[in-house]
Amino acid sequence: MRIDKFLKVSRILKRRTVAKDAAAAGKISVNGREVKPSYNLKAGDVVEIAFLSGVFRFRVLALKETVKKDEADSLYEVIA
Repeated sequence: MRIDKFLKVSRILKRRTVAKDAAAAGKISVNGREVKPSYNLKAGDVVEIAFLSGVFRFRVLALKETVKKDEADSLYEVIA
């Protein structure tokens, strides 16, 4: 699954275009490497997103095309 779609489905970012713009601006890295919006995620990947307030790190647990709102956080695990 593409990283921009995963971020929208998991509700980490509200819109896919926001995720696409963040990746294009170099604010998203997977396993320590900057990625483009079309990067294909795999279960177990560690993703970092740079926000103004800091960095959000998480591990991908599952990839699903659609999930309900209350199940969205089951797709990833936050890393401190």
